[in-house]
Amino acid sequence: MERDWNRELFSFIEASPTAFHAVKELETMLEKAGYQRLREGEPWTLSFPGKYFVTRNGSSLIALDLPEHFDRYMMMAAHTDSPSFRIKADGEEKVLGLYSRLGVEKYGGMLCNTWMDRPLSIAGRVMVREGDKLVCRLVKFERDLVLIPNLAIHMDRSANDGKAFNVNEDMMPLIGSFELQRSVNSLIAEELGIRAEDIVSRELNLYARTPGTVWGADREYISAPHLDDLMCVFGCLQGFLSKTALKQAAVFVALDNEEVGSSTRQGADSSFLEDTLRRVWSASGRSDAEYRQALAGSFMVSADNAHAVHPNHPEFADRNARPTMNGGIVLKYNANQRYVTDAVSAGVFTEICRRAGVPVQHYSNRPDLQGGATLGNISLTHVAVRALDIGLAQLAMHSSYETAGAKDTEYLIRAARLFYSSSLLWQGGSVTIL
Repeated sequence: MERDWNRELFSFIEASPTAFHAVKELETMLEKAGYQRLREGEPWTLSFPGKYFVTRNGSSLIALDLPEHFDRYMMMAAHTDSPSFRIKADGEEKVLGLYSRLGVEKYGGMLCNTWMDRPLSIAGRVMVREGDKLVCRLVKFERDLVLIPNLAIHMDRSANDGKAFNVNEDMMPLIGSFELQRSVNSLIAEELGIRAEDIVSRELNLYARTPGTVWGADREYISAPHLDDLMCVFGCLQGFLSKTALKQAAVFVALDNEEVGSSTRQGADSSFLEDTLRRVWSASGRSDAEYRQALAGSFMVSADNAHAVHPNHPEFADRNARPTMNGGIVLKYNANQRYVTDAVSAGVFTEICRRAGVPVQHYSNRPDLQGGATLGNISLTHVAVRALDIGLAQLAMHSSYETAGAKDTEYLIRAARLFYSSSLLWQGGSVTIL
């Protein structure tokens, strides 16, 4: 019986309302597959062959499958975070003697109106005092807890003519009545079975409770929260775990904070990937010069979803590059290097997809519209390898509930599986895919 990859994707997304929860799920899957945990603050004694993973901040993860002999890295990278609303540390307030609401800040650039009038809940991490120690605990409320109410059309007749949302006025979530005596910390304490006074600090986001679904006349579409970019995280990991051969060191990378520029200690603009690759190389007993030679032969696929041509607004797509859902993997191009795809990297990955039986399509921004960037070009400033940017075509990127193609999850898994099972032999201006 064929695996239902989309149902597995939905389960992963449902368990991963924040980057912390996503990494926890990745850890569980890797440990089940026989990967051993490494800790950055401890010495690394590695075996070759060996399977390992390491995390940073609890929100970024790198997994490694190391053969006995290797001279380059085959890497795929995606990001664990999604746009959301972050609850302020002291964000609880009473309004009009009638309501209790939460103060929030935007994390990343979301479509604000999609967060309104739908059931939401709270998830994140808290630091808890246990004796003389502080312990990090994850929390996820498995019930509808808050809602951001819209203003009735009778009170805002221009609502359908376009609206600029003021987060401080329009986007504050309602959590209860004025008489509510239970603070957020007391709710967390009840959920975790601890005392509220033992909660020292917290880092909490809102998340959409609507489950993933397969829909359409021929069940050709999927919709769920966090498809950007947990769809790529999931697909790359499944390809990593199901590779059929191991010719070079296989590296799976899931990084946090892409949605806010990656400039954190756990983001693509940090030392995390470089530190990990160098420590692996050092453990193999080879020199720094050999490490740099290995990078010259290595390859990275930066995977972050792409824009499908919109059924109601095709004018926002480039005339000649209009990816469609279920059309296969999207190679992303940008003349100003916001995407790092070039002729060489595109040629290599296109050939891998051809061998895997996976269709390929192309994306460029409409020339007069500025698009988003991703983690590929940022990562390469620390680890200088050949690379390209890819994605899966989707609608409503940065909505609280996004849509993509039902076939594309498996397309990415198939391409990732063959990528991780391959090796690249560079000879002057040519490359052989082994």
